[in-house]
Amino acid sequence: MKLEIRLVTIEDYDAIYALWNATEQSRRALNPVDDSREGIERYLKRNPNTCFAAVTDGRIVGVILTGHDGRRAIVHHMCVHPDYRRKGIAGELVSKAEEALKQEGIQKIFGLVFKDNDPANAFWEKQGYTLRTNLNYRNKSLNADIPTGK
Repeated sequence: MKLEIRLVTIEDYDAIYALWNATEQSRRALNPVDDSREGIERYLKRNPNTCFAAVTDGRIVGVILTGHDGRRAIVHHMCVHPDYRRKGIAGELVSKAEEALKQEGIQKIFGLVFKDNDPANAFWEKQGYTLRTNLNYRNKSLNADIPTGK
């Protein structure tokens, strides 16, 4: 399989949204505002060099959206299509994003993973991401269309 890792553009939105909807874990992380075309376009404008797609045979089979505030980075979405898992694609996406973030002077990255997503938690552990148990993640929605998540 020939794989290309390239920057994401807004033209990729439909393919990426379909990819996110290919798995329950990704689907339940979506919200109708931030993950809309407009929301992703805004995100990509703020983070033009740190979001990547894995493409094979012209099809996006993996994606990672990472961004930063100038100090710390966050992995907002990372997904590989179920038919393409266990081929090293996720690791390549993470490596590419980490390198791009380093180029922008970022020294620390965090990500959010559902507690019950055992495969994803195991993956991130293998990538060197440790579990922080001394913090509480708090969130407040400023838009009634965005679920608070409990």
